[in-house]
Formats: sequence, C-alpha cells, structure tokens
Amino acid sequence: MTQLISEPLQPVIGQTSGAVIAGAPLLPAKFLWRGVEYEIREIFETWKETGPCTQGSGERYLRKHWFRIRATGGDEMKIYFERKPRPRQAKQRWWLYTFTPADE
Repeated sequence: MTQLISEPLQPVIGQTSGAVIAGAPLLPAKFLWRGVEYEIREIFETWKETGPCTQGSGERYLRKHWFRIRATGGDEMKIYFERKPRPRQAKQRWWLYTFTPADE
C-alpha cells in the first residue's frame, strides 16, 4: 500500500546516480530516510512542477523536480527536489513524497 510521507531526505554527499537530466538537479545515488540508507536502483519517471510568480506577474516558474524511483530492496518512492527551499528549512531540498514497500 502506498503511504503518503512528505518528509525530508538526507542525500549522501558525493554520491550521484549518474543520471544527468538537462536543467535538473543531480539525483543522489544514495540518501538517508528515518536513519536507513537507500540506494536508487532505477528511475521510472521524471517530471517538473511549475507555479505562478509570487510577485504577481503572469510568469510561471519551475518549483519542483519529481522522480519516481525504485530503491534498494525494491521499494518504490516518489521523491522531489525543491528549487526554492521553504524559509525555515533552507537545507532540506530533497523530500520523500510517497513510499510503496517492495512486498506490494
């Protein structure tokens, strides 16, 4: 069963997945969530989320980069990178949105 998580991830510094997508952040090869290290094994899907200008112009800005991945052990996750971090969480830019355990 897919679980809504919405918690920050901690990328393992110096580890990138090798997947380079133009204009996107470097996807970490490994990250920590709730004290457990996960390694990205497969990227199923990527997409971008835009939003309106916060200053009132009609422009739209890129807000998030999304990735649907399979991690160590077969768990499937939706993770995203926030281009403009939340004011009180400036160092937390990678987030786990949903988690589907491998046994499902």
